[in-house]
Amino acid sequence: MNTLSEIKNDIKTKNFSPIYLLMGEEEFYIDNITNLFIENVLSEEEKQFNLNVLYGKESSVDQIISICKKYPLNSTFQIVLVKEAQDLSRSFDGFTDYFKNPLNSTILIINYKHKSIDKRKSFFKVLQKNAKVFESKKLYDNQVQNWITDNVQGAGFSIDRKSAILINEHLGNSLSKISNELEKLFEIKKKEKIIELTDIEKYIGISKEYNNFELRRALGEKNYNKAYQIAQYFTENPNSNPLVISISVIFDFFNKLLIYHSNSNLDDRRLASMLGVNPYFLSEYKLASSNYNLKQVVSIISLIRDYDMFSKGVGIKKSDSFLLKEMVLRIIKIN
Repeated sequence: MNTLSEIKNDIKTKNFSPIYLLMGEEEFYIDNITNLFIENVLSEEEKQFNLNVLYGKESSVDQIISICKKYPLNSTFQIVLVKEAQDLSRSFDGFTDYFKNPLNSTILIINYKHKSIDKRKSFFKVLQKNAKVFESKKLYDNQVQNWITDNVQGAGFSIDRKSAILINEHLGNSLSKISNELEKLFEIKKKEKIIELTDIEKYIGISKEYNNFELRRALGEKNYNKAYQIAQYFTENPNSNPLVISISVIFDFFNKLLIYHSNSNLDDRRLASMLGVNPYFLSEYKLASSNYNLKQVVSIISLIRDYDMFSKGVGIKKSDSFLLKEMVLRIIKIN
């Protein structure tokens, strides 16, 4: 596998591989690398005749290979970009002969999104000999939060840890979605250069008091009044706070709390790494572990699974508003 910096260096030095396979669950880096090729390899005039964009659903392997074998017109290179290559109707085995002997004046860029190609396939082993392969993996929550902080700082802005967490909690782990929202904030806050909680609430629509991060913390603290208030707010604003997301966040918290109980003897660095969280948040798990013993945590995880099924209409039929408030009560009152 090749790194992002290696591929960026290829573009910078104009020392290209004839084939680039960009694959994986995280779309952001695939799109980012692809845009770097389009913006930096060909001039605007060269793009008219030497930039070929095809889509997996609309193209055949034979058609793609035929275009790849053409020589560029008034340019050193041509780009053949295959978007949504995961939708190609014919197996990648059809590319094997071209992968063995690609045309050096063609830069074939294959976007294979949402999953990765099976590396055990025979064509993949052939591909690796004449290609650079980048696998774009989904980041864990703590990695996303660090990514947000790094990108904000890289743009010349500052952001506090809680704001980064709120963005992650609300927007999930899609870097593309997060990047779009950050770009809006950069434009709005370009004079102040500081992104604060009030900005997150105002411009992204995340309440700084009523969000999944605060709900999780209230449950960990066994603060029923606060947890119930947040659950009530969620039921009054269901479009911004889907039940499925809340259940997922709560389940993740207690699942990590189970791991914490089983490994509390480890040092903070190793324990944080095992949980996939920033060491900053270990105190939250330490407090929760004093409020819920191991047996209770196991029971809570089972309980959350039940409510996940209920939310999908299995077993009982109750409104989402009732389910969330009942689940919060049962978690805190667990024996």
